[in-house]
Amino acid sequence: MKKTLFRWLFVGFAGFFCAGVTGEESPLTRVLFIGNSYLYYNDSLHNHVKRMVAERYPTLKSRDIEYKSVTIGGARLNHHNIDWLLAPGQIGVDEPFQAVVMQGGSFEPLTSETREVFIETATAFSKKARLVGAKPLLYMTHAYVAPHRRVAEGMIDRIASMYIEAGKASNAGVIPVGFAFERSYNQRPDFALHADFDGTHPNLRGTYLGACVVYLSLYDDDLKGLQYDYFGRLSRSEVLYLQRIARETVEAFEAREK
Repeated sequence: MKKTLFRWLFVGFAGFFCAGVTGEESPLTRVLFIGNSYLYYNDSLHNHVKRMVAERYPTLKSRDIEYKSVTIGGARLNHHNIDWLLAPGQIGVDEPFQAVVMQGGSFEPLTSETREVFIETATAFSKKARLVGAKPLLYMTHAYVAPHRRVAEGMIDRIASMYIEAGKASNAGVIPVGFAFERSYNQRPDFALHADFDGTHPNLRGTYLGACVVYLSLYDDDLKGLQYDYFGRLSRSEVLYLQRIARETVEAFEAREK
């Protein structure tokens, strides 16, 4: 991948963060994830990203990859105590976080009131993240599918517009997970990414896809050759397909936002 969100977000930090997989420089290792059940389903999205990083950078010890996920079921972004979470040492990470990934409630894009609160919160939280030296990123959620009662055609457009507007208002990066879900369903409508019992939460495939998009948004890499398959629970064909969808999505989003 010639250009990734990592390079765009971490300009000026290239000498500190890793630009390859040789182990000669330190990769990004301290990341805070803030969200709700969309992140903690299926063994927590941050664990999947961490395992991808561990495979790519085998010289790192597990304790060196300090990922923390703070989630509240059904929460909006503004339900989180960002000041407390960002303070070094509060949640077991002694040094300041280098990046903060923030995910809002799936319903927040659906009304003008909740959209406004989300954008205001993302702006305030992003400013606080930068004050401790962390780069803020917004995790674009996916749309509902059947049997969810609020499924609606074009929902992804409302979601994407809110996250993109919030990203511009807060000078934060946007991780286009929702677009990745949409791309996959357009290509393979019967390849489920949602839990079949509610049409909102991701199933294991959906979590893996989200993790791939997050990984590409944090690191100067393209996923090629990555073997991680959640200990054999995903087939090789599923892994290759989901990695491809993630790459295509990130590349298309970069081109769109230039």
